[in-house]
Amino acid sequence: MAKDNQIRRMALIVNKLRGSRTPVRVQELVAYVERSMRERFSDTAGCSLRTLQRDFKSIEELFGFKIRYDKVHEGYYMAGNEEESAIDYEALLLNFELLSAIDADSTVQKYVLAEHRRPKFDVSVSELLDAIRQCHPVEFDYELFRHGNQVVRKRLNPHFLKESQGRWYAVGYDVPWDRFDAGREAQYPQGRETSVSGLKIKTFAIDRMSALRVVEIEKFRRNNAIDIPALFRECYGIWNDIRDPVEDIVLRYDSLDGSFVRSLPLHPSQETETEADGHVVVRLKLRITNDFVMALLARSRSLEVLEPLSLRKRLHDVYQQALERNRI
Repeated sequence: MAKDNQIRRMALIVNKLRGSRTPVRVQELVAYVERSMRERFSDTAGCSLRTLQRDFKSIEELFGFKIRYDKVHEGYYMAGNEEESAIDYEALLLNFELLSAIDADSTVQKYVLAEHRRPKFDVSVSELLDAIRQCHPVEFDYELFRHGNQVVRKRLNPHFLKESQGRWYAVGYDVPWDRFDAGREAQYPQGRETSVSGLKIKTFAIDRMSALRVVEIEKFRRNNAIDIPALFRECYGIWNDIRDPVEDIVLRYDSLDGSFVRSLPLHPSQETETEADGHVVVRLKLRITNDFVMALLARSRSLEVLEPLSLRKRLHDVYQQALERNRI
């Protein structure tokens, strides 16, 4: 619970400081965190300035947010120009705060209706975050859905967490059991390479993990040169196989479906235009993966795939097979 509370405090600190245009006075910040912890999480342990200062250090090490003290205003503020690279981490913290807040003992549930369909974790997210911050390898059992639910033991040098479509994923260098020597640091070169001496960046769904063990007696050397946004820039979700080409995709929806797709874009590359008859044309540029196809099927009532022909045929085959299975 202590680690969970630290993550909750970090989320509150980031939320408060990034939402203020001026430095937040010391006592105001302490009172805000203490009050929020009590109201949202029924935590009556209190909060001291020394505790927050330890959290400041963790926030900077883990998320790159530099928190500094302004002597003139006697308050704390977010320093540095890291808005673009930090935005995903802020969303992760705040989302974790919301998910953690809504439980049987929290007063937040009086005001917030959480999604009832949430993945169940058999491992601690806070332990994973702590392993990332401390550069400790982790070991865990992992269930392979595409291989008959076979369970295999994995070892990972975790670098960050990613949320996608309501699920959480641990991303890092997958270390085969026959490739590592206990006590030896993994050596990483500089650059954007995603494959190092046979080690590859891989993604593991946290809801498929169990029997997590943080290898606290060992440390790996973190590859700080990874361009995290670039890893998933050209894909939908968490799949980004560079063997799949980046393609120009053109879709067409009626005005109703088009409004929904416009308000919640399928991908950052999305561009839309409205035709004279009210139909909405959507243009995208990304790799066509199974996750992307599933997303199209979720709103396919009026969908027409204009380009590429291969995607149009792929959806046609899915529809055809579905008709056969559901024949009346």
